[in-house]
Amino acid sequence: MAPRKPAPDQIAPARRKYMDELLQLREESGMSLGDLSEATRYDRSYLGKLERGERLGDLATARRLDEVYGTRRSLQNLWSLAKDDAYLGRYQRYMALEGRARVMQMYVPQTIPGLLQTEEYARELLWSRPHRPDEEDALEEQLALRVDRQRILRREESAPHLRVVMDEAVFRRPLKNREAWNRQLQRLLDDDQLPNVTLQVLPFMDGLHALLGGALTILWLPDGTCAAYSEGSKSGEMIEEPEAVEQLRLSYDELGALALTRKDSLEFIHNLLKGG
Repeated sequence: MAPRKPAPDQIAPARRKYMDELLQLREESGMSLGDLSEATRYDRSYLGKLERGERLGDLATARRLDEVYGTRRSLQNLWSLAKDDAYLGRYQRYMALEGRARVMQMYVPQTIPGLLQTEEYARELLWSRPHRPDEEDALEEQLALRVDRQRILRREESAPHLRVVMDEAVFRRPLKNREAWNRQLQRLLDDDQLPNVTLQVLPFMDGLHALLGGALTILWLPDGTCAAYSEGSKSGEMIEEPEAVEQLRLSYDELGALALTRKDSLEFIHNLLKGG
């Protein structure tokens, strides 16, 4: 289920600093939440949740608040630190390594990877989880984090090279809305045009393989070492032991050899987009 609202004593330090700074800046400006809502064009209740730490918001919100308060990039920098606090445990370790990776190799068996999802796709996927009405804000926060994370592929310096092998099953479970699904398919075609992105499709006809049990990401780091993240539907495991990572690399290489070529994979997606 989605996480509940954080209790005051459970708010991470960077997030607390961000929420405290938001409240202090508004009070020093003499603005009410209503005034701030008019100045930023954001909903009053949303801004209140940011100040109470119930929502983290996104980078665009932090940027707009910097503009209103005249704080240059101060709030954007605090938001970035608070965002890092939102990832816990082994996934936090994965996010740290992902930010440094020069090459990322992914295999996904069921869903389009987060780095390539449209907001519509990500929303339908996140909201498919059982949740209570009071967990909607937590889901919105997860959505904002996922969309913001996609910037890594388009950053100006050291954007990683991404190669993704997607099982055919990914494409046999479309979004409920056909137009939204078409936008997601077009997004894949557009992302493949980036010089650092390569997509491949693994057809059903290729049969069983060693990675059938879950998703896999292999991260190639600047020092030449590799780490892997293996993920199931409910849990994930960070793998950094060289021998274990080597076995996963071999399995991934075999999968890439089985998959359709890049050209044929794009044609496969094109045909789906045309309704074929």
